[in-house]
Amino acid sequence: MSSDELGGFEDIRQEVDGHPMLGLLSYARPYWARLTVGVGSSMVTRLARLVPPIVVGAAIDRVIRDAGTPGLLADIGLVSAAPVTTEAAKMGLLYRLALIAAIAYVVRSITRFGSRYLLQSTAQKIQRDLRNETYDHMQRQSMSFFANHQTGAMMSILNNDINRLERFLNDEIRQIIRVVATVGGIGIVLLWLSPPLALIALAPVPVIGLASARFLTWIEPKYKRIRETVARLNARLENNIGGAKVIKTFDRYDFEHDRVADLSEDYHDDQVQAIKLRRAFFASIRVLTGVAFVGILVVGGSLVVSGSFVFGPLAVGSAVSAGTFTMFFLYLRRMYSPMRRIGLTANRYQRAKSSAERVFGVLGHEPEITTPQGGFDPDEVDGRVEFDDVTFSYESSEEVLRDVSLTVEPGETVGLAGETGAGKSTLVKLVPRFYDVDEGAVRVDGTDVREYALQGLRRHVGVVEQDPYLFSGSVEENIAYGDLSAMSGENEDLDSRVLEAAKAAEAHEFVTDLPDGYHTQIGERGVKLSGGQRQRLSIARALLNDPAIIVLDEATSDVDTETEELIQESLARLTADRTAFVIAHRLSTLADADRIVVVDDGQVAESGTHEGLVDQDGIYADLWERQAEASGEGQAPADD
Repeated sequence: MSSDELGGFEDIRQEVDGHPMLGLLSYARPYWARLTVGVGSSMVTRLARLVPPIVVGAAIDRVIRDAGTPGLLADIGLVSAAPVTTEAAKMGLLYRLALIAAIAYVVRSITRFGSRYLLQSTAQKIQRDLRNETYDHMQRQSMSFFANHQTGAMMSILNNDINRLERFLNDEIRQIIRVVATVGGIGIVLLWLSPPLALIALAPVPVIGLASARFLTWIEPKYKRIRETVARLNARLENNIGGAKVIKTFDRYDFEHDRVADLSEDYHDDQVQAIKLRRAFFASIRVLTGVAFVGILVVGGSLVVSGSFVFGPLAVGSAVSAGTFTMFFLYLRRMYSPMRRIGLTANRYQRAKSSAERVFGVLGHEPEITTPQGGFDPDEVDGRVEFDDVTFSYESSEEVLRDVSLTVEPGETVGLAGETGAGKSTLVKLVPRFYDVDEGAVRVDGTDVREYALQGLRRHVGVVEQDPYLFSGSVEENIAYGDLSAMSGENEDLDSRVLEAAKAAEAHEFVTDLPDGYHTQIGERGVKLSGGQRQRLSIARALLNDPAIIVLDEATSDVDTETEELIQESLARLTADRTAFVIAHRLSTLADADRIVVVDDGQVAESGTHEGLVDQDGIYADLWERQAEASGEGQAPADD
């Protein structure tokens, strides 16, 4: 089984338009003002952190040791450069230094709040926009997209991948600012204080930068593999949780445990390999910074004690004060901390890039079926449906329909009969344009469905399938889903219309017997209801939409014979003014249709009324006879 069959989205990755991380930054464009202020505040925060070590150095040299060197603060005019000789002068200088430090801490606190609030809230806004657009784009994909990609993998993109991008924007952008501002600011100060020591301190910086770039190329394929493994694992878990009843029925606990365990083992192995590479990279960075620390200790200590340092041909003769030596070590800690952190940022960047490829791959994947420019969007349709020499196949499979021609007049009820796999369901899926024909055309009211606005077409077509999907919520909410005005709260008469639709679908009686009636919560996918109850709610939902064309695809297969007869009576009244396609293996369901069309091997084999087809002694008569024999009666059996 390929990764794509398990929801890996490897095919989608190839559809990214440009660099995926640049695509992510494009979502920040609407918030440029907030980001500008946030980045500026973050830079000020980092620069304000440089002030306390300078204050400490000045206090050591001019207040404690009375070295007499003016220092950096005197050079930029914040304190006097005059010698400090008396105790009162020293205390005055100390207070001034304390005031400078206090101002720096206040500025840092204010700008830190501003930068974190603005950058983090902007990251949340980008996450919201990206998730909304990805979800909307995913929902508008053609049915083939959902057939080829599993639900668990889609959920992984909408949740895990987009959340990872938000965390990258939230945390790592600030870390990048921290590196630039801190290393740049400290580098300038150190070069001002002592160029020889500054060169030792800054030596690891370009090495770490180059190593980080190399690290990205090493770790990228491993993170791609991890993301694919996560998608496959999510898809397997979603499959197994959704199929819990089947697993219990067939006692496949051990089998499914092994399948999940194999994917978990793959994920474990991929993660361990990535962890090994990450740890080795971070350890190398710590070795580099440790070497620089030892170098500063030896060279700087020598310059403080003796005023010079000699090691073979290398000689440094510029003396360093104790305050400057102290400042170097305070700055080293602050500079190497973000430099070591850059390895983690590179690691998270690669993870985010892998997620961005999947998210922007989805956004770059255009649906196969779209609304044409200036698509036809009628307020009403009569419901005349015409299949004109239609040929269709699913992707690379053999033809499912071949040269099908069929015209259904407005208000006509057409039953579709035939063996399983004959192409009945495929034929009706072409009406709401879930798929496009390979050859020929499907027309509604004389207009090719490919010329309609998609929503304009589907608004007039109601579909009820054999295994209908119900949303987690109440009975009323699920039925009301069929009324667009219900979604916007515009329909004040909704309750009575829901009641009408439920009665028409023969659902009212069982609904009133539920613990909370129409307010009963039915669980995920309607799991608290029987198959027949779910079908009746689905019929009510479709009827509430008041479509001109209705498709009932085995819509009564899970109800008992008595309930089916009641539904048939209601549907006969409700479909009187609608074009209806009714698919059923239980041929008694089709007996009252205006016309029955028999589909065999992708072609229309027979057409006529129930009585006429039985008399023809053809495919339909054979099916009818077999069902009658299977039921032991002279009519079609209750169950297929």
